[in-house]
Amino acid sequence: MAIADDPVSVVADHGVAGVRESAAIWVHAKAYRDRNSNPATVEETMPGIRSRLDLDGAVLLLAQRSGSSVGFILFAPRERTLEIFYLGVAPEMWGRGIGRRLLLSAEDHARKIGQQALELWVINDNDRAIHVYERSGFVATEELKRDVKSGRLERRFLRPLS
Repeated sequence: MAIADDPVSVVADHGVAGVRESAAIWVHAKAYRDRNSNPATVEETMPGIRSRLDLDGAVLLLAQRSGSSVGFILFAPRERTLEIFYLGVAPEMWGRGIGRRLLLSAEDHARKIGQQALELWVINDNDRAIHVYERSGFVATEELKRDVKSGRLERRFLRPLS
């Protein structure tokens, strides 16, 4: 969780600024994770975030520290689950509990609207993300699919809510 001298707040921001900040975090984290020196731009990434945010009931939450966005999560309700489409944390903030805090915010929202579980798809070789999800109670399923853009294999994870 947040360190006492390093407070992090979670706020909703569905506007253009929130989408842009989320896209910037996503581009930076993905480039760092994949060691990609020529990542997609923020402008190229924004439409994907915006399309998920346009789903009924979608919520975009930003984790902020000292007035700057350092992480985000984007989710929307499905029939019985709350699906997480994006969870991103700025690499310089990895290991500080920001991803976990954002996942707890999604869980709180899911309970509030009566959903039975959280679900998400994660790139099958993204060990760092998988570790975060498993520590947060997510369980890997046997369901696999190929990401259309990257061609990488993704696995579905579930987190039942009791």
